[in-house]
Amino acid sequence: MSSDVEEPRDPPSHPVRVTLIGPAFPWRGGIPLLTNELAHRLAACGHTVLVRTWTRQGPVSLLPAELHPLETPEAESYPTVREPLSWRNPLHWVRTGRRAAAASDLVVLLYYVPFQAPALAAIAMAARRGARVVVICANAVPHEPRPGDRLLMSRLMRSVDAILVHTEAERNALERLTDRPTAVAALPPHLPATARSLVGADVPPRRRLLFFGKVRPYKGVDVLLRALALLPDVELGIVGEFYQDRALLDALVDELGLAGRVHVTPEYLPAHRIPELFAGFDALVLPYRTATASQLVALAHWHGLPVVATRVGNFPETVRDGMDGLLCSPGDVLDLARVLRSLYEPGRLAGLRASVRPADADGIWRTYIAALWSLAGGRARSRTESTG
Repeated sequence: MSSDVEEPRDPPSHPVRVTLIGPAFPWRGGIPLLTNELAHRLAACGHTVLVRTWTRQGPVSLLPAELHPLETPEAESYPTVREPLSWRNPLHWVRTGRRAAAASDLVVLLYYVPFQAPALAAIAMAARRGARVVVICANAVPHEPRPGDRLLMSRLMRSVDAILVHTEAERNALERLTDRPTAVAALPPHLPATARSLVGADVPPRRRLLFFGKVRPYKGVDVLLRALALLPDVELGIVGEFYQDRALLDALVDELGLAGRVHVTPEYLPAHRIPELFAGFDALVLPYRTATASQLVALAHWHGLPVVATRVGNFPETVRDGMDGLLCSPGDVLDLARVLRSLYEPGRLAGLRASVRPADADGIWRTYIAALWSLAGGRARSRTESTG
């Protein structure tokens, strides 16, 4: 695959008409917040931005969040086009693509699950008749792959003009699927709008650790439980929706004798409750077996919390090992137990807390949007500038 793209460039000097197509309010989670923040930042640069989101995102069996749209936005919501767009209705796909082509110089698709790939591919093919099409690929490697995933992804990636991914590993994974130009840019912070829950470095350790987010096999909660069993007098909070059989986790907790030390809140936590939650723990633990890019480190650091994570995905780039967090090997119970034990060595936790700093959101976003313009190429510039 040729992954060469132009060097990051200054933004266009004239307004560009951009359509973003992907999850947005009322859908919940990180990708809708990414869509929303990207729309706001492009509009703040003077561009005309339309957001089209799904009215039906996917099958409930694979996407339980489909049943629970948000009633209140978790950040200042960018307005969306109110037209039907279902993951299983081809008439919607073609119409959305044609309208995006007519209204846009640049169409940006946000992809993260394979069952949306056929719809996005059809939208891309229709939109390319009048606009440049770039896909932001949030999960180039499906977390829990199923037969046919690679074929669906390949068709989508071959249907667009260019691709933006968040890690080098994801770009490497796409080399076998497409020859489209691909750029890498770090995932920028796109946090819910909440107060901060800063914890002072001098607060005594609570000996309480937090796992936060969807509970899925690839996230390694079972590894964390086995490591916890090797640490006396440390408690664990697990807060998030279950995308696996909770009975398996409960059985492991009982087997390891952790019933009194593990506290499970099996639900999506509204954004306004995050500050209070994070204030009650010593560190966020991300024991993932695999990962692409996650903003959970940025979320923890925004609230003043150190992070213990594995060396997968973007964690090695976002956690400064020994400064604002600790890193260990994925899937390794003993290594995770080692770093958790070191967290409670005298002075270690206080030192980590003192070094925690929020990510440079504006700087990361500038680089991200520059990469997007590089992929947009001359076409997004020339169509608008020729009318100036």
